[in-house]
Amino acid sequence: MSRQPRTQSRTQPRTQNVTTDTGEARITWFPAATAPRLVLAASHGAGGGIEARDLKALAAVLPAHGVTVALVEQPWRVAGKKVAPAPKTLDTGWRGVWPALAAAGPPVVSGGRSAGARVACRTATELGARAVLALSFPLHPPGKPEKSRADELLGTGVPTLVVQGGNDPFGRPEEFPAGPYELREVPYGDHGFAVPKKSGLSEDQAMAVLTGAVTEWLTALG
Repeated sequence: MSRQPRTQSRTQPRTQNVTTDTGEARITWFPAATAPRLVLAASHGAGGGIEARDLKALAAVLPAHGVTVALVEQPWRVAGKKVAPAPKTLDTGWRGVWPALAAAGPPVVSGGRSAGARVACRTATELGARAVLALSFPLHPPGKPEKSRADELLGTGVPTLVVQGGNDPFGRPEEFPAGPYELREVPYGDHGFAVPKKSGLSEDQAMAVLTGAVTEWLTALG
């Protein structure tokens, strides 16, 4: 069951609380500046919220390109808990939010960063996602490449874009297996797409690489 979003200007963010089987989730909507052709629904990782730099950058850029951005806070985060629950619980929360996302009208691209990217990959076919956007996909735990999660990425069943930092300890771009997905690199980026000063790349430039890659891909989706 969901409560209607608070009424605000069409171009301003608005929030919507959604009751799921794992608790109350929250969607922050960033409406497209024109008639939307897609909704990008994106959730956070296990160690942070929707204030992550990549999610904020996409919410700032994509509405001008006809894409409504819906940033989703999982129930555990809304409840103020510090530790994310098990993957199955995250999947259940995402399923509970999906009807509110689909009700917006346009096709929904399922996305997220880190743990949120894994959720999007695992549930894409089941929920009827138009595509998957995986930001900082955690291919393996740091230092443990033998514990690969590649099967989740390879099994989305829909067009998929991975955007990965060049120095991500959860999986550098060259570690990813060949598969039916696209992969774009943010040079020097870590798991949160932070770049070292010595790289010569500023945070704004790194985010421009990321948002440019995502915008181009979404445009190609239609």
